[in-house]
Amino acid sequence: MNAIVDRSTRQLQAERLQGAEALREAQALRYRVFSSEFEARLQGAELGLDMDDFDSHCRHIGVRDLASGELVATTRLLDHLTARQLGRFYSEGEFALHGLAQLNEPVLEIGRTCVAPAYRNGATIAVLWSELAEELNRGGYRYLMGCASIPMRDGGIQAHAIMQRLRDSHLSTELLHAEPRTPLPAQELPDNVTAQLPPLLKAYMRLGAKICGEPCWDQEFQVADVFILLKREELCPRYARHFKAAV
Repeated sequence: MNAIVDRSTRQLQAERLQGAEALREAQALRYRVFSSEFEARLQGAELGLDMDDFDSHCRHIGVRDLASGELVATTRLLDHLTARQLGRFYSEGEFALHGLAQLNEPVLEIGRTCVAPAYRNGATIAVLWSELAEELNRGGYRYLMGCASIPMRDGGIQAHAIMQRLRDSHLSTELLHAEPRTPLPAQELPDNVTAQLPPLLKAYMRLGAKICGEPCWDQEFQVADVFILLKREELCPRYARHFKAAV
């Protein structure tokens, strides 16, 4: 476990979320974030939870505020061995991942990442990243992959603007090409639109991740999902401190 005290004197501690009760905490946090921010149509909504068939096969990690005991951030992890047993990674429901079989290296998929609104700061992400680093170390994973979401409440304007911004600097299909199963509808952008990267997507880009193709329109979550791939040895040195011995 890793604990950090931020500037507002919160004591945040990362942990592996083990057992049914901890999983329900994570599912409840996911529900609160995804339903309010994306207006997502979620399995388990009648229980106030976001749940699916992958949850029981994934490892879950989170960040807890020790003062309140509240879980304030969470993500789930699916490795290549478990994905092989299941028949696919979660991301393959949204993308055809051309080249995935040729990576021939341990892969860890990250997904369902969310942070409570009041805790969206560098300290919370640093604690979550440090626990993710522990997982990378334990499994010797060389690649981290997954989806980062862009809200579609504006009809897709931001999604197209963000992709226009990222294509030149962060698009790479050399190792893996993620072909969306449901591409975004074509759209003309206003001349004055400014691309505002969602915090999680921005965090991945700062780590050194690449996007591997055009986004997929996830109509259940009402978001555009961008597929990202982070090669462990290409982790940005400026942010490598969050990952300790992971590099």
